Amino acid sequence: MILVKDLKRYYGTGETAVKALNGVSFEINKGEFVAIMGASGSGKTTLLRILALLDDATDGMYTIRGLEVSSLPEAERSYYRLTQVGYVFQDYALINEMSAAENVYVLSMMEGKSKKESYSTALEALDKVGLKGKHDKVPGELSGGEKQRVAIARAIAKKPDIMFADEPCANLDTNNSKQVLDVFKELNEKYGQTIIMVTHEPWHVEYVNRVITLEDGTMISDENKQNSTVSPK
Repeated sequence: MILVKDLKRYYGTGETAVKALNGVSFEINKGEFVAIMGASGSGKTTLLRILALLDDATDGMYTIRGLEVSSLPEAERSYYRLTQVGYVFQDYALINEMSAAENVYVLSMMEGKSKKESYSTALEALDKVGLKGKHDKVPGELSGGEKQRVAIARAIAKKPDIMFADEPCANLDTNNSKQVLDVFKELNEKYGQTIIMVTHEPWHVEYVNRVITLEDGTMISDENKQNSTVSPK
């Protein structure tokens, strides 16, 4: 489904260039739940942003379903990003004046869908993440875990091929983190959603079936963790 070959991302030129990614290669199959891990500055968020078409690679190849998305013109990249992938930010990125349902269906309306269809899709997505009945609540009336679940609902409402999540539990306590990760696991196991998640918490690997670890812009391991169990301290 996803093929990455010798992906590089440099900032600056010459000897002073910062090599945020320096030749990363891997393949991800449909339906996998993958964690990207590594210390701060290892390149994990840079990699995720490139995969989600939010940033450009300096060199290398990146394809989804055989389409070399890394070489698409900007207008086509924007449309592909809007319609084919979902992205969950660690700070929720919700509009405070909008209800949960409105925060979810705004992207569908940007695609040109009717408000009625978009609203129906939003309610379905909110139900999937355990927020049935809270569609009319604004972010200020929701807990941190509920806000992140609204952000997840927004990402899955358009039924994307892949959902990317950038440290989605960074601002949550352990209990809310578990609730969010339980949602991810259900989406992956029940609906076959492909999920690529950046995280720095070792106990999060309990929820995923694969861990890609980066160090100084290079991949140092690619490990199947499906049968591992790590509990939060």
